[in-house]
Amino acid sequence: MTASEEERIRKAFSDKDWQEIKAQDTWQIFKIMSEFVEGFEKMSRIGPCVSIFGSARTKPDTRYYLLAEEIAYQLTQSGYGVITGGEMGIMEAGNKGAQRAGGKSVGLNIKLPFEQTSNPFVDHDKNLMFDYFFVRKVMFTKYAQGFVVLPGGFGTLDEFFEALTLIQTKKIGRFPIVLVGKEYWGKLFEWLQTVMVDEGNILPEDLSLFKLVDEAHEKSHIDAFYSKYLLKPNF
Repeated sequence: MTASEEERIRKAFSDKDWQEIKAQDTWQIFKIMSEFVEGFEKMSRIGPCVSIFGSARTKPDTRYYLLAEEIAYQLTQSGYGVITGGEMGIMEAGNKGAQRAGGKSVGLNIKLPFEQTSNPFVDHDKNLMFDYFFVRKVMFTKYAQGFVVLPGGFGTLDEFFEALTLIQTKKIGRFPIVLVGKEYWGKLFEWLQTVMVDEGNILPEDLSLFKLVDEAHEKSHIDAFYSKYLLKPNF
């Protein structure tokens, strides 16, 4: 642990008087409200979209970068816009594919101490910046009609399980979730089957809430869903 990290912990546990706490919390509420208001105003006009999740560390010209770009391109040609985290790697690939197809390319960026760079393929009027992860995740789910999850780290897992949880608990509609990369995600799927299901923490049918695929053309899973339920925003 670095000295600056230790200092942050000490500061978090330092004594504060009531007036200091009250003032700090009040301003934080206004900041959170402003992020929701700006997000709702901009996102409510984008139309039907698919959120694409994945690592910011994926390099261009690698398999999953090119796959993400192709998936976004095909989705956009089918009439969807694309929402990503607005950063580099898989997110850049998603925005690049959407822009290449002439579709809507949305970026929901987050302020971080590292890896926080907006990619150049986000539409200028659809590039949002957030301080709070939970506000950003609301935008990912509220304004998406499907989710495509490519290889990534903790953030990608967080977004994947957030979407799964909201669908499982019926807080949002049962929108399609496509998990791309059998080699990458296979062990996770196996663990869900052999541990979580066997322990009774999820039901076997919960595994049908997402589809594990390998190819870009598997966006047909999303197309098939909307051929039944019609393409329309979920808000």
